[in-house]
Amino acid sequence: MYIVFFFIIFVRKASWTSCGGTIEPLIPLKPVTLLLNLILSLLLCLPQLIQNSQITLSHGLRASLLLSAFFMLLGSALRSIPLSQQPLRRWVIHGGQLLNGLAGPTIMSAGPYLSTTWFAPDQRATATAVASLFSYLGGAASFVVGPLVVPAPNETATITAAPVSDSFIRDRIQLVMYAELAAIAVLFAAILLYFPSRPPIPPSVAAASQRLSYRSSICRLLSNLRFLMIALAYAVPTGVIAGWTGVLDMVLTPAKVSQVDAGWIGFWSTVGGCVFGVAMARFADSIRGMLKLILVLMLAGASLASTWFTLTCLSRVTHLPSTAAILYTSCILVGIFINSSVPIFFELFVETVYPVPEGITCGVVTFLGNLFTGLLLFFLTFYCTDLSWINWCLTGSCLFSLVLILLFRESYDRLYLDVFVSV
Repeated sequence: MYIVFFFIIFVRKASWTSCGGTIEPLIPLKPVTLLLNLILSLLLCLPQLIQNSQITLSHGLRASLLLSAFFMLLGSALRSIPLSQQPLRRWVIHGGQLLNGLAGPTIMSAGPYLSTTWFAPDQRATATAVASLFSYLGGAASFVVGPLVVPAPNETATITAAPVSDSFIRDRIQLVMYAELAAIAVLFAAILLYFPSRPPIPPSVAAASQRLSYRSSICRLLSNLRFLMIALAYAVPTGVIAGWTGVLDMVLTPAKVSQVDAGWIGFWSTVGGCVFGVAMARFADSIRGMLKLILVLMLAGASLASTWFTLTCLSRVTHLPSTAAILYTSCILVGIFINSSVPIFFELFVETVYPVPEGITCGVVTFLGNLFTGLLLFFLTFYCTDLSWINWCLTGSCLFSLVLILLFRESYDRLYLDVFVSV
């Protein structure tokens, strides 16, 4: 069951991320079209988040996950239709991408719900981190699989190799889409055949306790100032770095870093964040009640690394040494510190607003993170000539989040219930 859950997260993130520059030889992509697709995805995610949260509360994770996997299957099938008419195929691919986006709220926020429902209190943070790990690994895989399977159309031919034709590139892209469709179909069948909603015996008191209704949960979240503080502390830096990573090759172009190298920087920053996040989550499970301290250290590291990277990119003004090793190190450290903080944030959300259901809490903050990503990309369509401002946005978001966490007063209501009530 866990393997199916983790791999559906992996495939969803990989299929979502791969539908970008990789499909440009199939359909010419304009910035306005991409922005419209992003806005529609954000608008449609909100009602889908509400519906899936109610389904999870009433019928458990199986029903909501099955619905999300169905959206992924339908969206991937639409993207895989080999239409010859380019305008029609453009809308079919965008429609498939919107359906894939509808699966995001449940899949991206189901990790804390699974960890509470199926794992003991001293294993929750690790389980949440592993779920986040597979999501980020799916995004990291798209950095590598795309260039390896689909050659860039502007690659120059070597002496021994013939030039790559457009038809060959289209065939390879179609092969990637068919492979994604097959993987999603297998996972959908696995969820349909066997994926229990709840364990036979609850692993903790919190897993067996009654939760608030959907309406009461929303009112509790909106009236809780401490939750709003950490929700902004999470959504601003994670939303900004998601947009910043998407244009990392453009950010590094003035420093004469190639697109391939920028992809590897994104890959290693994501993988490093996964490994470091699991290690910190394991530390949080072994010494419970230290989530705020861990976040302070991570965000302080992210603030220092992002400031280092931003000033290095302005070496003509700051006169700091600007080498490939310095750019790679600072950029990878930013991704490691921010990406590894995600599971710690999720655990702190659940502890702060308990007994609000985990799916609702993490779904709301995931939507907020996507909203900030959309705002950043919206401004990027108008200010795309000089991208130094986006580096300052990243630095400012890390400092803003660090200040909010320092002012935050932590509480562990769920942990108190498990430790003291069970005793």
